[in-house]
Amino acid sequence: MDLFDYMNEMNKAQESPLASRLRPTTLEEVVGQQHIIGKDKLLYRAIKADKLSSIIFYGPPGTGKTTLAKVIANTTSADFTQINATSAGKKDMEQVVQQAQNVMGMYGKKTILFIDEIHRFNKGQQDYLLPFVEDGTIILIGATTENPYFEVNGALLSRSIIFELKALSQEDIKTLILRALQDVEKGMGAYHASIDADALEFLSDMANGDARAALTAIELGVLTTERSADGIIHITLDVASECIQRRVVKYDKSGDNHYDTVSAFIKSMRGSDPDAAVYYLARMLYAGEDVKFIARRIMICAAEDVGNADPQAIQVAVAAAQAVERIGMPESQIILSQAASYVACAPKSNAAVNAISKAMDVVAKTTTEPVPVHLQDAHYKSAGKLGHGVGYQYAHDFKNHYVKQQYLPDSLVGETFYEPSDMGYEKQIKEHLDRIRREAEE
Repeated sequence: MDLFDYMNEMNKAQESPLASRLRPTTLEEVVGQQHIIGKDKLLYRAIKADKLSSIIFYGPPGTGKTTLAKVIANTTSADFTQINATSAGKKDMEQVVQQAQNVMGMYGKKTILFIDEIHRFNKGQQDYLLPFVEDGTIILIGATTENPYFEVNGALLSRSIIFELKALSQEDIKTLILRALQDVEKGMGAYHASIDADALEFLSDMANGDARAALTAIELGVLTTERSADGIIHITLDVASECIQRRVVKYDKSGDNHYDTVSAFIKSMRGSDPDAAVYYLARMLYAGEDVKFIARRIMICAAEDVGNADPQAIQVAVAAAQAVERIGMPESQIILSQAASYVACAPKSNAAVNAISKAMDVVAKTTTEPVPVHLQDAHYKSAGKLGHGVGYQYAHDFKNHYVKQQYLPDSLVGETFYEPSDMGYEKQIKEHLDRIRREAEE
């Protein structure tokens, strides 16, 4: 490295964004992800022992995938090379492989290749790496925000250990924000800034587990806020809100307003008001509510309040829940809007709720009655000697595929649990049951 290269690196280190400058260089500096880098965990031991095999880091943005790769780079004795799959091509990989072979031949050192956004590589590009990962020329570290089981070749997956990184907790984000404000060498400590408690709470919540978003906001706040008379830069709630470009919404995830909004959302769907349902959905999304939590509420409402009046509702809700996990924000808001409005507009029935509630109550208050003998399993050895299954009538052998026979235990004969309503498809269910029962009597 000549003088100009050295000065360029120094300038980049000083002028790079706060999130980059504050990036940890040792495992001890890493915040969060203790489920994989705790001192008793495999990855921690492997890094410390410099005995890494190929691995893939999978998780949402800002959770530390690149950070962990940099920590490994600073810890390992292996040669470390980094490329980004959004801009790298096969020629770049060929150069990396050639260099790795030279390093191995000349110095006996392995090469760790870190590929950021590895899911961007097509099948052919991923296949190119296989033989070199297989023979140990390269130790691969891939980072992806997409589910690797869908986006990375099975052959590469089989040769790698997958570590899933979780969104940082609110307390983790608070720790990083305070470190950024206090660190004189790599952070904003020299600016003598402080942050109000409510602003810290707001920023750590709105970051939604993304450390980069929180650090970018705090850097912007410090650089654009006038000093007060006491010579301190005060990051207030108003400053924090402006820096993260989000209006402060009264929505405490652990307080009454949270539960009030969720309650209003569910009751609006139950009450067949799609406009109100979408409004409360927007309030929750704007305030940073977990999309998986919202999806769960829609699924519950589809079963509890729609039920068999429109069996399609639960399918829509479940599909939406699966989709938001794959896609993430901001597109997930469209999916949730579709599901919420469908459930709100669907015909309503709580017959399924009443059925299981009554059945659970009966089970709790009565003794466990034996299953009628003709319904008992007749397949296992000696079941025939006990008479199990004797007298059972196979429904498909009869008209309408229905035969009247006893299914409930003796003490509960005549008890009714599920009573279909006259709403939507459930009306057809009711009419069907009435018809086949009536014709069986004739």
